[in-house]
Amino acid sequence: MSAIPYSNDVLPESVTLLALPDVADQLGLAVTRVHQMLRDRQILAVRRDGVIGVPKEFFDANGNIAKHLTGLITVMSDSKYTDEEILEWLYLEDDSLPGRPIDALHGDLAREVIRRAAADPF
Repeated sequence: MSAIPYSNDVLPESVTLLALPDVADQLGLAVTRVHQMLRDRQILAVRRDGVIGVPKEFFDANGNIAKHLTGLITVMSDSKYTDEEILEWLYLEDDSLPGRPIDALHGDLAREVIRRAAADPF
């Protein structure tokens, strides 16, 4: 079995991370399935203080993965952005949205976020 993929912690300290067992419980899955989701790049994780975690904002109000998150990760990965660059961009304030792309993914601007990611996020 391959190692659990995670990125360097490029997120602001204010970002709440959910440990992988907590993500598994929330999604009603085995933790090994969460590991596979990370390998399949459906979600991204970082290591903070020795614990691998997934940003809480990656999930909707019902505890499911945000609808457009996986598509956004795919679009940016296909454009050769690293996981760290994707994470940085998601949490970068953008006055034209307004707010951060991660917040806009949860609202009416989700498709605009993906459009911008496809065009050239940085």
